[in-house]
Amino acid sequence: MLSLYFTRHGETMWNREGRLQGWHDSPLTKEGENIAKSLGHYFRDIPLSTIYTSTSGRTIRTAELINSGQNTPIVLDERLREIHLGEWEGKTREEIASAYSKERLEAFWNNPEAYKPAGGETFCQVESRVNDFISDIYRNHQNGHVLLVTHTVIVKLLLKRFKNRMLHQLWDPPFIHPGCLNLVEIDRNRQMNVLLEGDLSHEKYYGS
Repeated sequence: MLSLYFTRHGETMWNREGRLQGWHDSPLTKEGENIAKSLGHYFRDIPLSTIYTSTSGRTIRTAELINSGQNTPIVLDERLREIHLGEWEGKTREEIASAYSKERLEAFWNNPEAYKPAGGETFCQVESRVNDFISDIYRNHQNGHVLLVTHTVIVKLLLKRFKNRMLHQLWDPPFIHPGCLNLVEIDRNRQMNVLLEGDLSHEKYYGS
């Protein structure tokens, strides 16, 4: 049995400012570091074989804080990067709404199948690289405990896959807060059981 955990990075400065990040980056806030440390406490007694992280600084820092005091290998993989938002990156929703068509912004949040990027990726393009990554996970990890440190859209696409959802259901609850934890168990026949979605119960370890 493979226990596949996946989490969103801790809160960043741009998260706090309401700016879309995509392939751009900003540093973790103190709150973002704290949630990562609480995840580290959560995993203290869970023998992770590998931590995979996207190549963004905010996910790498989150993974390092989770792994503090442990010796779990951290592997960087570009397929876990956030959706590339092109010209929208670094802008707030209000700035995007004033500079681009409201229909495009509305499609991003409410009709992802119809979303057309301004120089970035479609959701289907992102899903293709996520599925390619998961195929490698199946080949390399048939059992044990593995953690992915990634981004909102990647978490949502993973939940879509493991819950057999359609793309138009991508933004269905739960909300993916920074540092929330998700867990799916996958057996040798690739039967899947989602045990955690958007879980923040590890927040109790703040300050531990």
